[in-house]
Amino acid sequence: MGGMLRALVIAAVLTLTAVPARALELVMFEAPGCAYCAQWHAEVGDAYPKTAEGKAAPLRAVQLRSPPDDLKFIKGVVFTPTFVLIHEGREIGRIQGYPGEDFFWGLLNDLLEKHAAKAPS
Repeated sequence: MGGMLRALVIAAVLTLTAVPARALELVMFEAPGCAYCAQWHAEVGDAYPKTAEGKAAPLRAVQLRSPPDDLKFIKGVVFTPTFVLIHEGREIGRIQGYPGEDFFWGLLNDLLEKHAAKAPS
């Protein structure tokens, strides 16, 4: 996606999700010993909250085998890592696995665009 279009999509998502702050969230399901989870943390983890995507959809990492009660509505997560974009208690979409940093950002932006397209104006 071109830089200008990406910036516009992220700006739209930030505008649509300004209130409440945790309305849009990226949930990362992980497990101890998951090499791909460790790779994501090494390549993306520290930078994520500083990015426009991280500001639009703050990350919450949870354990696959013991998700918190407020995330029990997310069904069918088998692989780690699995990233689930949620908004107000509903799943928008997911990324199963970690295909590398470059692919991750593109797939995440696709999910953010999907959310922006469905959000009321």
